[in-house]
Amino acid sequence: MASRMGLIWCLVIVVALLKCATAQTQIASVEYEVGDSLGWAVPPNTSYYSTWASTKTFYLGDSFLFNWTGNQNVVPVPKPYYDNCTKGYMTMYVSSGVIFTPPSTGTFYYICNIGDNCERGQKVAITILPAVGSPTSSASSLRADAFFAVLSTAVIPFLTLV
Repeated sequence: MASRMGLIWCLVIVVALLKCATAQTQIASVEYEVGDSLGWAVPPNTSYYSTWASTKTFYLGDSFLFNWTGNQNVVPVPKPYYDNCTKGYMTMYVSSGVIFTPPSTGTFYYICNIGDNCERGQKVAITILPAVGSPTSSASSLRADAFFAVLSTAVIPFLTLV
């Protein structure tokens, strides 16, 4: 009887630990308006959007709203097109309110290819990091290691007694 009570308490602890680990790894996605109050427009200087992006940390699952008025567009491009403001990339969005949610980690590049807008600084590179708690996150790995250590030392001995 005592060994069964011990087993029950161990299972309660394991369930509680699992619930805590799950709660810690849940991430709330954030929707960013690119450029904040400026929106997506020809900026006051060519470093405006790189400065904007460098003040934030973006995670997998975040989305990016490109809002503009007037003659603008947003084009996701490969890095060489971004670096050189190369026009002619096929995918193009010409209506305001475009939302991008990058599908993976890495750096994503966007330009406006109307006139000389890109050359004047209307381009942004957005670097996406793994979501906290994802399998590639070191914090998650530590929690998983700790969880399995508790599981193996607390539950396994009781299972052999039953």
